[in-house]
Amino acid sequence: MAESIEQTQSVKHVPRYADTDLIRAQFANTVEEVIEAIGEVTVIAKREGLVEFLTWLRDEPSLRFNYLSDIGGLDLGEFAEPRFAVAYQLYSIPHNHRLRVKVFLAEDDATLPTMWHVWKTANWLEREIYDMFGIHFEGHPDLRRILMPADYEGYPLRKDFPLKGY
Repeated sequence: MAESIEQTQSVKHVPRYADTDLIRAQFANTVEEVIEAIGEVTVIAKREGLVEFLTWLRDEPSLRFNYLSDIGGLDLGEFAEPRFAVAYQLYSIPHNHRLRVKVFLAEDDATLPTMWHVWKTANWLEREIYDMFGIHFEGHPDLRRILMPADYEGYPLRKDFPLKGY
């Protein structure tokens, strides 16, 4: 009886992490660094080629990062250069892989191309980052405040934002 159960339930072995060598090889001009630490993989990418890179991560059969679980903004401080970072948290449902793609941005050029046409959920997530940090997403269909009032001045999650507001 035990043998018949084992024969009918085949376990598919899936590697724990995405193939970072493939990622480096395919996008050597976009990928600056791959960091593997504490069970997580982070790809540091350039803004140039980002749309093509993230679209490839979604469409490549061996990776298939078909779910954008979050986009996070980060202000490293007004004296840091580059000042901002945006991190895309990707998940592959068929392969059970996670991947973080991080892009650093200078304060005077804090813009990224929108990813809403790659993952529809990016629409509201990009609006939140715009509202809290002031990072612009070029080509976004409706880039306006989502959490703060429309006439609010400033970006509350920037480190130079006064504690009592303006």
